[in-house]
Amino acid sequence: MADASSKVDGNADGAFYVDTECIDCDLCRQTAPDNFDRNEDEGYSFISKQPENEDEAEACREAIEECPVDAIGEDG
Repeated sequence: MADASSKVDGNADGAFYVDTECIDCDLCRQTAPDNFDRNEDEGYSFISKQPENEDEAEACREAIEECPVDAIGEDG
């Protein structure tokens, strides 16, 4: 389970976030490309934009389910 106290830098303010367990596998960016981006220098993904509609929110929830290291969370 993702830890809200260990959020990576760059997460957009809001319910969804990525924590420091991210291994930069690219799965979230493929699943919800409108909402996730990559920090190329540090090698991790982050929430670049909070979902603006139910389709985007569902894609982010799918990314949570698929994340192999449970690095994506939703608080809200």
